[in-house]
Amino acid sequence: MDAITIKAKGISVTVDLTVGHLADMAVDIDGRRLRPLHRAPWIDEPRETLPQDLPAGTVRLSGDFLCAPFSRSDVEAAPLHGWPANSRWDVVDSEAIADGWRAVFRLRHKVMGAMVDKILTLRDGHPFLYQEHVLSGGSGAISVAHHPMTVMKDGGRLAFSPKRLAATPDDPLEPDPARGRFLLAYPARSADLTRFPAAGGGTLDLTDYRMDQSREDFVTLVEADHGGPGWTAVARQAEADLVLVLKNPAELPVTMLWVSNGGRDYAPWGGRHRGVLGIEDGRTALGHAASLGDNWLKREGVATAFALGEGRDVSFHHVIGAVPLSGGEPPRDIATAQGHMRILAADGSTPDVAFDSDFLRIGMSVPA
Repeated sequence: MDAITIKAKGISVTVDLTVGHLADMAVDIDGRRLRPLHRAPWIDEPRETLPQDLPAGTVRLSGDFLCAPFSRSDVEAAPLHGWPANSRWDVVDSEAIADGWRAVFRLRHKVMGAMVDKILTLRDGHPFLYQEHVLSGGSGAISVAHHPMTVMKDGGRLAFSPKRLAATPDDPLEPDPARGRFLLAYPARSADLTRFPAAGGGTLDLTDYRMDQSREDFVTLVEADHGGPGWTAVARQAEADLVLVLKNPAELPVTMLWVSNGGRDYAPWGGRHRGVLGIEDGRTALGHAASLGDNWLKREGVATAFALGEGRDVSFHHVIGAVPLSGGEPPRDIATAQGHMRILAADGSTPDVAFDSDFLRIGMSVPA
């Protein structure tokens, strides 16, 4: 079995067991079917037509997946983003619960000696996937991140929970103009997400995803201290919906944005990977070794790895969802409490959506 689909009332999720990616997610709400997640255009192409040195996770690039470590695996040998993003997972359990469905998956590889479980929960009438990952045992420390990707036909607008700052790394993803292009300045930083330094001078608005800007960019947002869930909201224009990604900032203190809009010219990207936004909530720097050593985030007081240990479990939580949207503007704010999410819309309305407000465990202590 290479894939499994789990369902609850109004929602379904398909997991590609060959690499642990979420291959599809469908939300049925208000008479519409919303599909918030991206699937790479080359997935169904014959493997022999793709570059032979591609990691399995790039060959099967879709939806969301666990990165452990995030980016370079330069402490323990593994492909880009680690074995959880590139190798097989087994179904440990998949069964109905009182109000939905719960499935547990286990990675066949160990990561730094730790066993890795993925726990997915769907609840009837909730337009959200609730994810928990648990690393049991092991030694040393590991950086982690989720890697959800959405895609837009005609761009969109973004909003976020309060962020302290945004920063680009020392080097762009595609520094060679013969292979690709970028628009942000590297390195650079800004406390104003609407005015981030641009490569050619001036500024760019990180909250505006424009389809006429061919680019491959990467920027890290550091969560501010605000006491609530961390969230990203993407108002997709053509799709007329709102994609929502939520986290516990104590577990995953950074949100990394990957803007992939035709900015890579070489195979398999070939300028056709367009309208894609990665919303990568993590506890990480760029690369495993960098996450364990000195890095700019640590100097800002931000944790970049979880400590592993025999007899110790490390877990972190994440939510992905989608709801219909009219008007094309993201919300001003999001609050979660007492089994629902309240969205403060741009027009001042406050629609409520069913939401497990206890899942993210805001305010609970988090292991170092």
